[in-house]
Amino acid sequence: MKALQAYLFRQGMVPLLAILGGLAGVAILTQGLNQLDLIVDQRQSALAFIWVTLLSMPQLISLIMPLAVFFAVTYAVNRMHTESEIAVAFAAGVSPWQIVSPILKLASVAALAHLAVNVLIQPASYREMRETVHAMRSDFAASLVRAGEFTTPADGLTFYAREVGAGGVLRDLFIDDRRNTNRPTTYTARFGLIRKTPAGIPAVVMQQGQIQQPKPDGSVDLLDFDQYTLELGAFVSAEDDYVLKPSDRFLAELFFPDLIYYYDQRNADRFLAEGHHRLSSPLLDPALALIALAGLLAGDFSRRGYGQRIAVAAAAALTVRIFALGIQAACVDEPALNPLQYVFPLAVSVVAFWMLQAPRKPAQGPAAAGLTMAR
Repeated sequence: MKALQAYLFRQGMVPLLAILGGLAGVAILTQGLNQLDLIVDQRQSALAFIWVTLLSMPQLISLIMPLAVFFAVTYAVNRMHTESEIAVAFAAGVSPWQIVSPILKLASVAALAHLAVNVLIQPASYREMRETVHAMRSDFAASLVRAGEFTTPADGLTFYAREVGAGGVLRDLFIDDRRNTNRPTTYTARFGLIRKTPAGIPAVVMQQGQIQQPKPDGSVDLLDFDQYTLELGAFVSAEDDYVLKPSDRFLAELFFPDLIYYYDQRNADRFLAEGHHRLSSPLLDPALALIALAGLLAGDFSRRGYGQRIAVAAAAALTVRIFALGIQAACVDEPALNPLQYVFPLAVSVVAFWMLQAPRKPAQGPAAAGLTMAR
């Protein structure tokens, strides 16, 4: 009997991994589109783009895990129905519970993995992703310089470099400074580097160049220099330190935020809802597995397939998933509703389990006869 249950467990595990991988792939492609600006605007490498996209995987896996469990159980049980494996098992004296228990064990394993992702992996990966993206978007040189192109990184500043050489050396620089509209200044230089001053202000260190300033009488002041440093702090908006969003925080930070910070005070209810969601969402995995089992194993047996039942079960599973997300959103505005995040999936599990226990009407045919005997 243990061999049979191990076989049934494997029949559910293989499609679960395949479906989870497929859904995660689609979700990653969608998420990746949101990070394309790292390559287009910030001139980051494809490896950096892939790394950031991979760091977003844990939350995506957490989101799709319940549906992946549902579709895996549906696929496995329907295939065993189609190949008469369940009918043969019942005819051999296997009880319905012995068929159901390996599937529920699979759902429990998925729920434990789901919990580990929610509690440990997701906040760690999202925190790393937040730091990485912030560092990339804070790279002033990457946003300022595009070889052979005129750029306007800030109001009143036009920048051009013919070439970006090894070590970030800029060649043939042109900078137009319109901060003072009454007396604009143009800088040209053969070489330049973007550095930060000791005070942390971004600046362009130019070499072998010239400064041109038009005068009211139409003449131009010219000043040649060997080296000149142009601070760019006046043209660059101050970089805000990134804050840890709810998805970036561990449970302790969600349930016990540091209320001396305004952001934490303002979002305390959101943190609380996120914390309860992290703990309660794995309960959806066995709940949706039971919906799949109830749809395919409860009620009358059918020799014409279970397409209609699968459609109804899929609609029910999708509704449950959407409703669970709705409860989480409602808890942000009303923290007293947070217990519903636990009660709802447990109630769904109880109802689905009750439906699974519903007696079946005997069907005609040898396969059905075996099933009737098993009951």
